[in-house]
Amino acid sequence: MGFSCGIVGLPNVGKSTLFNSLSNAKAEAANFPFCTIEPNVGIVAVPDPRIAALAKVFSSEREVPTSIRFVDIAGLVRGASKGEGLGNQFLSHIREVDAVAHVVRCFEDENVVHVENKVDPVADIATIQTELCLKDLDTASKRLDRARKQSKGGDATEKLAVPLCERLTAHLDQGKPARTLVAGEKEHDILRDMQLLTSKRMFYVGNVDENSLGKLDANPHYQALLAFAKEEGALVVPICAQLEAQISELDPADRPEFLESVGLSEPGLNSVIRTGYELLDLITYLTAGKQESRAWTVLKGSTAPQAAGAIHTDFERGFIKAEVIWWEDLVALGSEAKCREAGKLGIEGREYIVRDGDVIHFRFNV
Repeated sequence: MGFSCGIVGLPNVGKSTLFNSLSNAKAEAANFPFCTIEPNVGIVAVPDPRIAALAKVFSSEREVPTSIRFVDIAGLVRGASKGEGLGNQFLSHIREVDAVAHVVRCFEDENVVHVENKVDPVADIATIQTELCLKDLDTASKRLDRARKQSKGGDATEKLAVPLCERLTAHLDQGKPARTLVAGEKEHDILRDMQLLTSKRMFYVGNVDENSLGKLDANPHYQALLAFAKEEGALVVPICAQLEAQISELDPADRPEFLESVGLSEPGLNSVIRTGYELLDLITYLTAGKQESRAWTVLKGSTAPQAAGAIHTDFERGFIKAEVIWWEDLVALGSEAKCREAGKLGIEGREYIVRDGDVIHFRFNV
């Protein structure tokens, strides 16, 4: 499934370092390296220790994680909404992603110049949000003009669009993103068709210095970011992009020792990847056997037939039933047979809602 997360940020905040670290971080499964498919687009494995645990149970020949696309969105400066810098390129790229990771500088370094000549994460967020709101305001104003003209003909959708766009333009004019606008179900359809930049789900990546990793409470810039995000209801992931760059250059076998030496249990990039994945309302179910243990991506709330379709459309079309085991039960008991004996294997039908962590064997007929 082609879910993607864009990485945005002002110059010199660590955005490019973060993306380059992602591009250098080899997936632990040797058969799934990071794959660059465009100069600024990469497919990254979603870290999931459950796959390795299942592979041990089945002595699987290979482990295949699921993935998410990260897009390095370049060129954002003040005035991007009017085409300054690489504004048009930036805006076209952000329309194409499903969610956004906003990298915010939370470190002091006199050798790294800040475009506004001061480190202020909340002000940095405001700069980007203003540019996005201005561009969306232009889009909403044009949509409002069209709705007013076409609603005169009695079109029900256009009549609904008029008050919606009036509320939206006022909302954006106050510097508030479209994703915080309260709207009804039918109104959401209109908003979705407008492809607003500020409607994208967003989380923040606080780029801190290495000394702050173990004592984030003492970093005033990160605390300011945390307070801002809390008011917005957004997630924050702290990382040290400079340190992540070093980790990504290491051989996978050498990483655990290095991580321990800097007081980390895993690379910060793992949290960035997982947060982007979860922000999109994605979950992972698993299949396991001698040939491979594999993770599959589906939307939260997917039924068993819909999940089967992630493997192949024939599986969904000819779905009969799903044999489901919770992954922890399978690892603890050591085999499907023992899970069946212990009553831990469920036979589920078309209405079953797949859980994150289900190990599923589909029965189908086409």
